[in-house]
Amino acid sequence: MTRFKPNTWIVLCTLVLVCTHITIAQVTNGKIIYERKTNLYKRLKGQSREWIKEADKTKTDVFELLFNDSLSVFKPQESELKEQMSWATNKNTVYQNFNTKRKFSIKTIWGEALFIEDTLSKRTWKITDSHRKISGFNCRKAIWQANDSTRIYAWYCDEIMVSSGPESFNGLPGLILGLATEDGGVIYFAKQIELTRQDVQQLAPAKTKNKIYTLSELRAKLLKDKWGKEMMNETFDIW
Repeated sequence: MTRFKPNTWIVLCTLVLVCTHITIAQVTNGKIIYERKTNLYKRLKGQSREWIKEADKTKTDVFELLFNDSLSVFKPQESELKEQMSWATNKNTVYQNFNTKRKFSIKTIWGEALFIEDTLSKRTWKITDSHRKISGFNCRKAIWQANDSTRIYAWYCDEIMVSSGPESFNGLPGLILGLATEDGGVIYFAKQIELTRQDVQQLAPAKTKNKIYTLSELRAKLLKDKWGKEMMNETFDIW
């Protein structure tokens, strides 16, 4: 049996700890499958809510996030299944470039795809001491006060060293694996995590001949409509 001197054990233990740290720090590529649950009774108002049966009040949508250390794309997962009540929720696509600090979004409003390019969203997060596990990863809770009536909770994993997440969310020291409105009206949770290298071409938006708005241009366009102010707050200013 080989005997190690005490100093040798110290060296070996140090190497193990260093290697473990390096492995964790290098988690900057992957694919996340998110499940979004929307309580339609909480999200919809007026007559739209009256069209929904109690059994159908929770709508589930599936999204995927592809990312590396510089880019990410959040998009609806493709499916051949016929979707029920597709009109009831939005399915946005958001590309984020952490080097240029820019984002490119595709949002559908009244059946029309709108293309927006602007700077990355900036949010002031309050990081708490609350923790939970999501899909086997340890996450820490952060809170963003979106406006006087809306708070967003995020659970981020600092083992995955990419500041991204569902929709246009970012700005935390790790990837967001869980996201929810305070009232539980909208909840995202990571259901599957694959830490695999991503093709850079998939993380960049394709060229388009469609009109590309800045956020201020789109705001001016929508505010001409009586529903525009509410739509800007719900669809663009928060998500």
